[in-house]
Amino acid sequence: MIIYESTKEQFVGDVVNELLIDRLYNSYQQKIGKTSKAEIRSWENSLQKMSNVMQDDDIPEDTAVAIEFNIPNTSKRVDFLVAGNDGSQDHVVIVELKQWEEVEKIPTRDAVVRTYVGGGKRELVHPSYQAWSYAALIEDFNENVQTQQISLKPCAYLHNYRKTEQDPLTDPHYEFHIERAPVFTKGEIQKLRAFIKNYIRKGDQNRLIYQIENGKIRPSKSLQDTLNAMLQGNEEFVMIDDQKVFYEEALQLALESVRTRTKQVMVVEGGPGTGKSVLAINLLVNLIGNDKTAMYVTKNAAPRNIYSTKLKKDFKKSHIDNLFKGSGSFTESATNEFDVLIVDEAHRLNEKSGMFQNKGENQVKELINASQFTIFFIDENQKVTLSDIGSTETIEKYAKEYNAQVIKRQLVSQFRCDGSDGYIAWLDDVLGIRHTANANDLGMDYDFRVYDDPNAMLADVEKLNERNNKSRMMAGYCWEWPKKNRLDVEHLDITLPEHDFGISWNIENTWAIENSSVREAGCIHTAQGLEFDYVGVLVGDDLRMENGKLITDHTKRAKTDQSLKGIKKIAKEDPDRARQLADPLIRNTYRTLMTRGQKGCFVYCTDPELQSHLKERLALVTMYRRKREKDLYLVDEREGY
Repeated sequence: MIIYESTKEQFVGDVVNELLIDRLYNSYQQKIGKTSKAEIRSWENSLQKMSNVMQDDDIPEDTAVAIEFNIPNTSKRVDFLVAGNDGSQDHVVIVELKQWEEVEKIPTRDAVVRTYVGGGKRELVHPSYQAWSYAALIEDFNENVQTQQISLKPCAYLHNYRKTEQDPLTDPHYEFHIERAPVFTKGEIQKLRAFIKNYIRKGDQNRLIYQIENGKIRPSKSLQDTLNAMLQGNEEFVMIDDQKVFYEEALQLALESVRTRTKQVMVVEGGPGTGKSVLAINLLVNLIGNDKTAMYVTKNAAPRNIYSTKLKKDFKKSHIDNLFKGSGSFTESATNEFDVLIVDEAHRLNEKSGMFQNKGENQVKELINASQFTIFFIDENQKVTLSDIGSTETIEKYAKEYNAQVIKRQLVSQFRCDGSDGYIAWLDDVLGIRHTANANDLGMDYDFRVYDDPNAMLADVEKLNERNNKSRMMAGYCWEWPKKNRLDVEHLDITLPEHDFGISWNIENTWAIENSSVREAGCIHTAQGLEFDYVGVLVGDDLRMENGKLITDHTKRAKTDQSLKGIKKIAKEDPDRARQLADPLIRNTYRTLMTRGQKGCFVYCTDPELQSHLKERLALVTMYRRKREKDLYLVDEREGY
């Protein structure tokens, strides 16, 4: 989407005749939505400066100009585009405009500077890196740019910034990025003109702006090849048994749907550890390898960050990240804009999108609309917030609205919890989610422990983590997550004074793979969708025993937790309804946390009665196991073994 497009001649005329702001305002209102002229006027200074740049007789009058190009499926906008030809090659110059007046170098970080914006000093990416990354995204994902061999030339223009000797903006620390996208400042208008004229000597004869705006999203061949190579060498994404069988069917169905242009929806139900995410990643990479436009979609930022980091290796993360999207990224997508959307953790989908839940209509509907073939991986027992609306019923409803064929499958093989379906069933019974036949049977030899001292539990998790960096701490959201001291691992968010215990919430988005993060705790929002070898779970006061019954208490949740947003208002009007709404979400939260470990789960409870109850349940498991072993021994003895 582009807010404004014209020739150089018209653009300069609109600025000179003071028509540009009104035209930008009207276009913005029509294409994006409500804004104010005051907001539009914030661009006026920069666009006046660009008008001055373009007033050069050597820049052809029919050179194309565009303002505010929205890179598809991102919130990022290219400030200014200049399109034309150098006599043999089509070029589009990308200009990142900044009104900065000062910059501080940050020597410990790559491509990051500190500047004064929005009423205070903030750390932001260097303008050269920003311009280059936008060009790289367009090059990697715009089919027209690839097939028409349109050359993109990024640069940055800080028209209010005056350079000094040994200037931090152009410090050698940023040399690599400046070489790829030069930066121009106040007093360097002639240099910027020369940069543009080096690539734009003739006007736009091939409608380059139109081609960029309407280019189909498709990863470049180099990105496809790199992803395939990464996947083949990554044991964490190897499929086995039922996973492979299901993958082959899903891949075939997706390719056939795209080939025949038949809209289809696939719903895959599966509990924790059934391999949903491994399948999703394999489908993503191999669909891209088949020249299909595919994206991995999930509401949870944690798995997106981890998977993109694991897959990027030597490839730039900015390239990979455009394949991993949040579920609210499709509110403005055209029908069948993508070949395939792979939606992981579909139970976490919301109705509305955006920070203030004010965008779009329904995420399920928007995902089905945006894709020829949409595959939803879902486990309705992992809904953990009031806003989670993803369900098989909802998916079927909107599939019918789009006349899409629905294919339903179920994954049952257990790849987490030491291959033990029994542990999942036992845990469901213990947490009161469902009564099962596994009341006293963990099935296979899954390592479940109850600790009296959280320090001892943390020590064991740390020791196990030394093996392969795959053990982590987690906690129910009963402790505040303050913004202050957020990046200080020494600040102890979770404290248990009676044990002299303290630990911080996780610091980095990639805490699950950072070796230093073992002394940080993940919450439901940063742990869901991930898996480890061992997990230590701190169970807070929102789950406890009263009069011999396991109860939940939403009032014990931290104020910073948005999972139960609005529950207080409901509780004032109808306390029973509030309890009914919150109860399954709290139980599901602990079920999710306690099934992140493939080999074992360690637990400490703040409620002494719950602690004792879990020990009793575990003791029954031990008794049952010994009785079963004795019975098997007697059978063997009778039969002469």
